[in-house]
Amino acid sequence: MSKKKREYYLVDGYNLIHVWKELNTEDFATARDQLTNILIEYGAYEKFDITLVFDAGSTEEEEHVEIYGDHFKVIYSGFGETADNVIERLVYELVKQRKEIHIVSSDAVIESVILGAGAYRHPSREFYRAVKRVKEHIRKEYLGNVTLPVVRSEVGDQIDDNVFAKLEKLRRQK
Repeated sequence: MSKKKREYYLVDGYNLIHVWKELNTEDFATARDQLTNILIEYGAYEKFDITLVFDAGSTEEEEHVEIYGDHFKVIYSGFGETADNVIERLVYELVKQRKEIHIVSSDAVIESVILGAGAYRHPSREFYRAVKRVKEHIRKEYLGNVTLPVVRSEVGDQIDDNVFAKLEKLRRQK
């Protein structure tokens, strides 16, 4: 019996960030890092190969790839290329390798290209909901019903009165 091939997801990073309400869109570097971490966990749990693609904007750099293990990588498009261009190119490369390809993007332009190549399309908002459901399932499965302590645990509660008095004296000195 042959082992099932891993599904391959190509994710339009900024397209997904814009629908992911919990990500910090005031600081795109932080949002990219947060999304990367979320999708690494998601891909590992679901056993998907994921490539997260970001537009590098008006960079003069070549395409840049960051690899996170065997099943996850991030690609920043190069000069004169958009995330859509990178995704389109990768779709055709992966189709030749007979991979099951899923594209996460709500971009209408890329939809016709990927469907013509035989890939599956997942709108960003739907994918966001799917990842959130899996994260909730993981939390329940591995953490169960966690009850947080009602009282705060502070350092001051852990040291004896003499040490606390000495520390307080040091704190008040100028």
